[in-house]
Amino acid sequence: MTEARNAAAEERLEQEAAADGGEAANADNERDRPAAEAPADTLNAEAGAADASAGGEGVSGEGAEPAADPKDARIAELESQLEEYRQRLLRAQADFDNYRRRTQREKEEMAKYASMELITRLLPVLDNFERAIGASKGSGDFESLAKGVDMIHRQFLQLLEQEGLKPMETVGQPFNPEFHEAVMRVESDEHEEGTILEELQRGYILKDRVIRPAMVKVSG
Repeated sequence: MTEARNAAAEERLEQEAAADGGEAANADNERDRPAAEAPADTLNAEAGAADASAGGEGVSGEGAEPAADPKDARIAELESQLEEYRQRLLRAQADFDNYRRRTQREKEEMAKYASMELITRLLPVLDNFERAIGASKGSGDFESLAKGVDMIHRQFLQLLEQEGLKPMETVGQPFNPEFHEAVMRVESDEHEEGTILEELQRGYILKDRVIRPAMVKVSG
């Protein structure tokens, strides 16, 4: 009888221990479950945050202006330089036109008064002619008049020589068509053919250029 009760008591204790062990295991499982499930929740939260961030960037990108193209800035710079060069060219053309007109006026002015200096130097010769003519009218001394005219002639030639004018020496010289114009040709036993015998009109050379050939008579 006693043994039967002891056996029943031991069985009851084993059942209670088994029940306590099951509850402890269940409690341990409950404590471990959040730790195991936490990564999934974290991943879901991170994914949501990434979606929100991506959505925000998309909205912001739709409202922002596109970035400037560097090529457009370079084109604008080149166009500005081109306009500056065009303005410089226009100013240079205007300056050249003004210079051309000014030099043309100066050239015309110089051509208009080119002989002014020479004429100014000839005025004393004209004065002497007038004095000689006036003196001859009052006295009737033609010899003095001739001397006065001869003096004026020498004065006039001297002035022209100062300007580079030289009279040609022709008589006795060989005929040269570059300097002489033969208007008469005569036979002469005393001179070689083509020798200038007489000067009919004097020729002149200005510096190195013939401005009037001499009219001459040559031996044939």
